[in-house]
Amino acid sequence: MDIKLVKKAIKGNEKAFEMLVKADSERIYKTAFLYVRNREDALDVMQESIYKAYMSVRSVKQPEYFKTWLTSIVIRTALDILRKRKRLILDEDIVHMAESDPENLDERIDLLQAITKLSSEYQTAIILFYFHDMTILKVAETMGKSENTVKTYLRRARIELKSILKGAKYYEQEAFSN
Repeated sequence: MDIKLVKKAIKGNEKAFEMLVKADSERIYKTAFLYVRNREDALDVMQESIYKAYMSVRSVKQPEYFKTWLTSIVIRTALDILRKRKRLILDEDIVHMAESDPENLDERIDLLQAITKLSSEYQTAIILFYFHDMTILKVAETMGKSENTVKTYLRRARIELKSILKGAKYYEQEAFSN
């Protein structure tokens, strides 16, 4: 990430902000999709998140954490939409997401269904750590929690996922083991 570009965006440079968002658009979409589970809602989350980020970009205190700041907005927006609509869905789009590895389709669907059953804190920790390959420190910063809290969330989430997935093929492969 280009810190100079972030600094320009913070100062109000619309083109710089646009370039940052375009560079990160795929990650924004994937994060939104992991929460809302369908293309239309993910696009809504993405659009609303970008708008919120644009309106508050001047509040970014540390340019090096721009991605973390933006990810936090995406997560909060996705959770807000889910609360408003009071639904977590598993639909055909999950199958499309898993088509890249058809041999593991059942396992991916089982895992995604299981993740939707976790609390929002556990979901967020799992998604950021495993799907976005963030470090514990980055997950903690994104969630606004301590590193120890994130470690606890991940440990408890893995325990819950193992319990949920018990008997599924994916569980036998010991996913999310320490």
